[in-house]
Amino acid sequence: MTGSSSAPLAEGTPGSGGLGSRAAAALVFGSSAAVLVVEIVALRLLAPYLGLTLETSTMVIGIALTAIALGSWLGGRVADQVNPRRLLGPSLGVSGAVVALTPAVLRTTAEWAPAMLLLIAALAVLVPGALLSAVTPVVTKLRLTTIAETGTVVGRLSGVGTVGAIFGTVLTGFVLISRWPVSGILIGLGTLLVVGSALVEWRVRGWIGTPALILVLVAGGLAGSVAPGACDTETRYHCARVVADPDRVGGRTLVLDGLRHSYVDIDDPTFLKFKYVRAIASVVDTAYPGGESLTAHHLGGGGLTLPRYLAATRSGTHSVVSEIDSGVVRINHDQLGLTPQAGIDVRTEDGRLGLRRLATNSRDLVVGDAFGGVSVPWHLTTVEAMTDVRRVLDEDGLYVANLIDHGALEFARAEVGTLAETFEHVVLIGEPGDIGLSRTTTSKGGNMVVLASDRQVDLRAIQEALDARRTGWRIASGDDLTSWIGDAQLLTDDYAPVDQLLQPYGPPNSQ
Repeated sequence: MTGSSSAPLAEGTPGSGGLGSRAAAALVFGSSAAVLVVEIVALRLLAPYLGLTLETSTMVIGIALTAIALGSWLGGRVADQVNPRRLLGPSLGVSGAVVALTPAVLRTTAEWAPAMLLLIAALAVLVPGALLSAVTPVVTKLRLTTIAETGTVVGRLSGVGTVGAIFGTVLTGFVLISRWPVSGILIGLGTLLVVGSALVEWRVRGWIGTPALILVLVAGGLAGSVAPGACDTETRYHCARVVADPDRVGGRTLVLDGLRHSYVDIDDPTFLKFKYVRAIASVVDTAYPGGESLTAHHLGGGGLTLPRYLAATRSGTHSVVSEIDSGVVRINHDQLGLTPQAGIDVRTEDGRLGLRRLATNSRDLVVGDAFGGVSVPWHLTTVEAMTDVRRVLDEDGLYVANLIDHGALEFARAEVGTLAETFEHVVLIGEPGDIGLSRTTTSKGGNMVVLASDRQVDLRAIQEALDARRTGWRIASGDDLTSWIGDAQLLTDDYAPVDQLLQPYGPPNSQ
């Protein structure tokens, strides 16, 4: 009867095609969850090559949202033109094959054709994301049998898809990444998608494409195991490796996301290889009487080079370390020889939150050395964060931090300027050309050390210590430092564009 609320859809429009409500919900839930798993894991996969920066996160999220929009639109359009039942299997199968191949393809591209990395990364998220997002409109088409239930069907499946996306996000962030390497997650997800494709197609026609997709899946697993760029350990935040030094029996370099973060001699913790570590040690050695024990806090752990040095040279020193990555902490215990007797208390926590827990005037020394790949945790750079550092230091306390920047050094200038707003005395230590003390040497960037305190320190003694350690570094202070800072941006919790200011790469630079 015309106008009836139970009127069927137009003649020739496929109905449910045997797709039950539970199967429909499972397909929509699973495909929506898979899109978010791919998005989050893609960030981890790209971090060693692009850094875990705001720009990288924005790019991946933008591509994922584009994939969802494109897949939803095209999926609905195609479902109106062909039998939607025939679209489900290929959408799941092809996306599964692409997902399984992604680790090998991305890592190989990053090593052998880095100029193509952004394009390949975009396709690795866009293709499976669009195919999986097409599942919801296709399933919706199959479930619509009467006009009267349009709102119910569309609303239910939309809600199921949203719940699936939430589930995929939580599962990946809290479970998968903490337990399995990213290659294993993607290959496992690809396997599930291909299996789902096989089950769907088997009920329809025993689709001949399923064996081919399974072969692609196997190839993806094999390629992922031999692709370049694989990690010794994949932690929650980093692709980590420990590299032995062929020139020193106890020498070990901790490599995070492809960058050397720490050098440790497990037999001789007083051996300091990197220049910035020697500079920090020079500051501490001259600012406090020799052998005097200290109470120190370290923002960022890495290989714990400085805490080990303090424990070896200043008996009784107690160092508390805020290291956000529990995997890095395990590496220190399992591969870098850290023992409970070292006087080092490593806490798996965010550095800013760790600062808040410290009592006022409770530390002689705070060391800042927190980096995530080629990015800087912006919330550890602001006036508010530095005010908290100043709070926990006693009246003679020092804050010493490692800075890394290249190019125009805009981030380094901003951070030093921010410290100058917080502490009474600030000096900068580094290559003369980098810190504005040489007119003949151009700035190449790299590591610098900033020292901030409310008491004056003996700059001449520090310079002598730097010379003794053959760093070649100089100290900028007073008008020289003010001129170097210029009109740099003040960093605050409300506005700290660190990812935009920081230039993480530059010419090869010896640490």
